[in-house]
Amino acid sequence: MNIISYLNIKQKQPGVFSFILPLQTKQYNFKNNIETILNSDIKSDLSNITVERDILSFNVLREDYIKQLLESNYHKVDSSMLIDYSKNVIVEFSSPNIAKPFHLGHLRSTIIGNYIANINSYLGNNVKRINYLGDWGTQYGFTQVGIEMSNFDNKNIQNDAIKSLYNAYVLANKSAENDISISNKARQIFRQLETGESTAYKEWELFRKYTIKDLKKTYGRIGITFDEYHWESMYRITNLKEVISLMENMNLLEYDKENRKVIRLDVDKVIPIIKSDGTSLYLTRDVGAAIDRYKKYKFDMMYYVVDQTQSKHFTNLIEILHKMNMSWAEKLKHIRYGRVIGMSTRKGTAIFLHDILNEIKDVAREKQIQSPTTKVSLDLSDNSSDILGISAVIINDLKQRRQRDYTFNWDTAFNIKGDTGVKLQYVHCRLCSLEKNSGVTLPTECYPSVLKEPVVDDLICIISNFENIVLRSYQDLEPCILVGYLFKLSYTINKAFETLQVKGETADISNQRLLLFHVAKNVLAQGMKLLGLTPLSKM
Repeated sequence: MNIISYLNIKQKQPGVFSFILPLQTKQYNFKNNIETILNSDIKSDLSNITVERDILSFNVLREDYIKQLLESNYHKVDSSMLIDYSKNVIVEFSSPNIAKPFHLGHLRSTIIGNYIANINSYLGNNVKRINYLGDWGTQYGFTQVGIEMSNFDNKNIQNDAIKSLYNAYVLANKSAENDISISNKARQIFRQLETGESTAYKEWELFRKYTIKDLKKTYGRIGITFDEYHWESMYRITNLKEVISLMENMNLLEYDKENRKVIRLDVDKVIPIIKSDGTSLYLTRDVGAAIDRYKKYKFDMMYYVVDQTQSKHFTNLIEILHKMNMSWAEKLKHIRYGRVIGMSTRKGTAIFLHDILNEIKDVAREKQIQSPTTKVSLDLSDNSSDILGISAVIINDLKQRRQRDYTFNWDTAFNIKGDTGVKLQYVHCRLCSLEKNSGVTLPTECYPSVLKEPVVDDLICIISNFENIVLRSYQDLEPCILVGYLFKLSYTINKAFETLQVKGETADISNQRLLLFHVAKNVLAQGMKLLGLTPLSKM
């Protein structure tokens, strides 16, 4: 049993570390295991043991604890001590609409959703990452009309699917402004597809295949992968017959004045389910998707990572499922986030994710070219600029409180002296360089009496709090908690660099200090990976 991970540690007096453990919280419960805890992985004599108001506190001898911590190379969460672990979790995130721009809201969803999936996996849950792509509705009809007007063939779309479908959609919409027949044709195409009267669906399936190929290439640059790609069209009206029949058999549906099928959630709250022409709505398809996923995966939690403007939509979704007596409706959770203000590219023209990423990469490369400490070649084979740029944007986003709007500033995001992703990468590279170039052999055994300096205790306390921070971040689903911790860790590592020389010291001092820095590097790298960063060894 690994209990140290869950402790808050401080040094109140020389030679002793003081631990504080809440015995019961939302995520873990030690209340009935005090004796087991005290005899688990704390090997030294304990002192000043007290239990008061569900708070356990005790002291551990400094040298015993440092030896144990560094030799174990920091502790990993024992997820069996969590109240809620080894659960089936679905995270639906990113979810752009094909034939429409991949805008910055989708980028936030991608960054935050990836973190939620990462931290759930790290803590022992069985995670399925789903990208639920919008490919249905009247937008499909407009896209199909635009394809016909543009004389696109499969080869055109295969070479650049996302941009081709978008251009077709824009052309049809613009033409519809002066020709109402185009809008009517778009709605007719969609209705025929919904009701199975059209054979064009196979062609649309081919377009989607090309789209996924494009998206995977772009997601690969951010280090994002999905277990499954789902489509709104999986839940078109012909596939929702069972769901609609269930609603009708439960007498949940009625007709409104516009001849739509609606569901009444309360006296003043009536929600459309089927349009007057018999086609489905986005909400209807989400109901079908939720029911289908529960049947397939029996999830314990499903997170929808979507901006907070969609709060009403998800409230309605959950209320409808409750009306349908789906007891698992409470397992659905909308992970809301705020808007990014001001993150247009410097040219102001990028509307696709790959264009945004190219702009980010160019800014990072300019910074590298200007820096006198750049260690990489910056040739075509080097991808450090891509990784640095993405790190800057990810950390600039995740250091904010999730539900707050924030203003993006290029200079702030890429400032190596500020609290940025570039700074985290710099500290990690510095630690990698130390291990590679110090000429010191990394030891497997720790002799804590050699590590006497006060900054050692500062670094040990921060390293020890890593898992506690991870649990807090998991509990609140707030990545900024972990980001703030990594900034503090990086600051203390840099402070330790000033005091704890590795080169030029006697062998016993050098290798012990290297061991301390090695463990700090591993903690920093693990935290960066949870946030979606790829730790660099040089930049």
